[in-house]
Amino acid sequence: MVTKGAIKLLRNREIKIFILLLASVGITGTAVCFYIDDRAGLVAFLALFLMTIISLGFTQWIYKQIERLSQYLQRIAGGEYDLDIRDNYEGELSILKSEIYKVTVTLSEQAELLKKDKVFLSNSISDISHQLKTPITSMSVMTDLLHDDSLPPDKRIEFTNNIRSQLERLSWLVASLLKLSKIEAGTIDFKKEPVNVKELIHKATEHLLIPMEIKEQTLEISGDEHTQYMGDFNWSAEAIANIVKNCMEHTPQGGRIVASFNQSPFYTMITISDNGAGIDNHDLPYIFNRFYKGKNAANDSIGIGLAMAKSIVENQGGTIAAASEKGQGTQFTIKIYQSIV
Repeated sequence: MVTKGAIKLLRNREIKIFILLLASVGITGTAVCFYIDDRAGLVAFLALFLMTIISLGFTQWIYKQIERLSQYLQRIAGGEYDLDIRDNYEGELSILKSEIYKVTVTLSEQAELLKKDKVFLSNSISDISHQLKTPITSMSVMTDLLHDDSLPPDKRIEFTNNIRSQLERLSWLVASLLKLSKIEAGTIDFKKEPVNVKELIHKATEHLLIPMEIKEQTLEISGDEHTQYMGDFNWSAEAIANIVKNCMEHTPQGGRIVASFNQSPFYTMITISDNGAGIDNHDLPYIFNRFYKGKNAANDSIGIGLAMAKSIVENQGGTIAAASEKGQGTQFTIKIYQSIV
């Protein structure tokens, strides 16, 4: 009785050719054997017939395995990454199963990463919307108040200045988000040129000197003036500026900020520390996360400066870490490794 599987198998062009060649060899060999001796011909016919049955059976089994693999791949395409078709046998088919399983694991990991990226993107959009909503709402309210003809002149000036301040904050936020997005997307080509660390710190803190003077804070810079590393001067200045700005915001009136640097055969290290209030132990592991605001964060803090600094440093083959004790200040340590950059 011919099974459905055999009928399906006979539809394949390769199987038809295989059967035709097998039949041709079998008939020719059997005819020759019968010509030599009838009994030899009968034995040859039976042997070739059994070989044909075994070959077709084995071929049918191979095709069933391929069909199972095809169904397995279809289920994987549907998102069933927990399937496992590996076996403990030797042979090319078992090797193929193992290789397919490896691809399945890779696809599963990539799908999980894509899922996390979607969640991260969703959270980022939500955070950005929140950050934009606050100043926009504030400006909208003050704009409505400015339409009031009975508003005193001093209040009008106050509201106008507040709107200008909020606009500057929005401008900085949008610019910073664009920079951070470009860095994280890998679209920025960081330069690899000699960066003098002393010049870098002076450039990075140039625009912060007046705010620090207003708060009567002092900035001390120490280190060998020949210390350098291979990196991008302008982007490095952006990172240093964000760290110093963070220290400045969390250091009280009359506080002190120290930037020191040195070089070893393996890396160039830049240390920036302050004698401010310090960072809470609960907040310390998360301060480099985008939009994270700790317990001691200022009211107008957005939580993007340290995240940008971390991305800039890591894209130049470096690391950044923070250590802090409550009431004794915070220390940021940057290491740019010579062998990586």
